[in-house]
Amino acid sequence: MNKQVAEFIGTFTLVLLGCGSAVLAGADIGLTGISFAFGLALIGMAYGIGPVLGCHINPAVSLGMVAAGRMSMPEAVKYIIAQVAGAIVSAAVLWAIATGKAGYTLAENGLGQNGWGAGYLGEY
Repeated sequence: MNKQVAEFIGTFTLVLLGCGSAVLAGADIGLTGISFAFGLALIGMAYGIGPVLGCHINPAVSLGMVAAGRMSMPEAVKYIIAQVAGAIVSAAVLWAIATGKAGYTLAENGLGQNGWGAGYLGEY
């Protein structure tokens, strides 16, 4: 399997399952359930695509590998492009799924991202 395809699939899965649990069931499963969704998605991808490339599925991990001297910058750029593309496509799929839920609006509910300012959790 192409390493960039594996990174795309891994990041797609992490975003869809992790953020999807927050968007579609966050009120029902709470922070613990959302954490399990992210963790289980990561474990599944580590077993599924880990043997292909190491399962970075996060640009920060790829940049850490460059800093550690375990990956060249040109190779990391290819990984990061695949990761960002996987996240964008996954967010689009999640948005398509979430719009089928009654009462969901992108402006009010978002796609599982954090926020800041007045009225947001800790008022960050």
